[in-house]
Amino acid sequence: MLWFLLCVGLLLGGYFIYGTFVEKVFGINNKRQTPAYAQNDGVDYVPMSKSKVYLIQLLNIAGVGPIFGPILGAMYGPSAMLWIVIGCIFAGGVHDYFSGMLSVRNSGQSVPNLAGKYLGKNAKNFMNIFAIILLLLVGVVFISAPAGLLGKLTGLSVTMFVGIIFVYYLIATIVPVDKIIGRLYPFFGALLLFMSVGLTIAIVASDEHTLLAGFGPADFLKNLNPNDAPLWPALFITIACGAVSGFHATQSPLMARCVENESNGRFVFYGAMIGEGVIALIWCAIALSFFNGVEGLNEGMAGNPANVVYSASTGLLGTIGGFMAVLGVIVLPITSGDTAFRSARLILAEYFNMPQVKISKRLLLALPLFVIGGILTQVDFGIIWRYFGVANQATAVMMLWTAAAYLMRHNKLHWICTVPAMFMTAVVFTFLLSSATLGAGLPMTVSTIAGVVITILTTALVFYISKGKAALQAAEIEKAEQA
Repeated sequence: MLWFLLCVGLLLGGYFIYGTFVEKVFGINNKRQTPAYAQNDGVDYVPMSKSKVYLIQLLNIAGVGPIFGPILGAMYGPSAMLWIVIGCIFAGGVHDYFSGMLSVRNSGQSVPNLAGKYLGKNAKNFMNIFAIILLLLVGVVFISAPAGLLGKLTGLSVTMFVGIIFVYYLIATIVPVDKIIGRLYPFFGALLLFMSVGLTIAIVASDEHTLLAGFGPADFLKNLNPNDAPLWPALFITIACGAVSGFHATQSPLMARCVENESNGRFVFYGAMIGEGVIALIWCAIALSFFNGVEGLNEGMAGNPANVVYSASTGLLGTIGGFMAVLGVIVLPITSGDTAFRSARLILAEYFNMPQVKISKRLLLALPLFVIGGILTQVDFGIIWRYFGVANQATAVMMLWTAAAYLMRHNKLHWICTVPAMFMTAVVFTFLLSSATLGAGLPMTVSTIAGVVITILTTALVFYISKGKAALQAAEIEKAEQA
């Protein structure tokens, strides 16, 4: 219990201490008009209150990732919780804050345009393709997972639930953001609150289970995986959404178009990441505690984290309470899947320079996305999940380097973004080089050395690009002043 509370306390402290520091480095301007007012179109650019924008942002980013990811990560032991805390404060929160606030400063633009502005045209072209692929994978994952849980919960056809969720996604993708998302999410937020708080209280009060019993301080630095899976770099790919997630960079611009004031950014973007980190901690702790350690978790999961969700929820809260808790878990991916397709539509709209005020234009871009998504739902969930994990973290790498380049260009403390960007670059390339299923299958030592070398070269390239852009910007300012 003490270790769990300590982890939660560190996350909350990170919001108030490090989050404030990050905000200071960025430098907010409360007199600056936000895109919600400057470009209000009644569809995607709509001013909303700070609390409502926060809640929508939290539900947008907190899909199935901060539940399934930490459950899978719990197979490594309490070290998963350590990564959630450190990653959330120093990488995920920073990533989400800059992906949101850079969008606020750039007319609500999506991550490909931001990457293009601060890293160059090639980065923009790469991110346009990569972001669409990631969002399609996210949309498919966040259809399959809730449909499977609904089928398990009700005994009805999973295919039927896939169809129902698809219809909802299409409607939510094309209607104004304040009509469905802005109205339904408070109710969904109540379910999320019930799930998180209810399960925590239930396991603390349980006579059969003790929160993190049998784990000591040394276990936070050990790899306890019963299948001998390597902690490095797999843990940092497995737990994405609860620590640092590139998917969030595609979601933050949605709320950047609705933020009323720049001072709301820390609460909305950094704060929502901290909230997701708490959810991830809860599920990681439950997975380790309900099954009495990693061996029991391995047996209880049986290859599918959904089994853990169902068993723990019904086991701790009973039939009715378990139903509500599982429903809360189902809500999370659904409230992220709809905005994944919405983000993909908006990225395509920016690419083709196609205004989205008319519903016919929205349908023109949305329908092909749903056709492709429907085809991908026929692919095995495990395969989609693995590709989603890698694509997710690769997108996070690009966003962190984009933010670092922005800070370099404006002579600010870029290391708050550069250090996590370097770490995640090494993680992604080491994983791709060492993975036998998704990459080259090279020995871990060789893969790690190569990952470090690629990271150093990437860092040097970003420094070079940023220095050149900073010099060009200074020359343009000087020329304008002389004129």
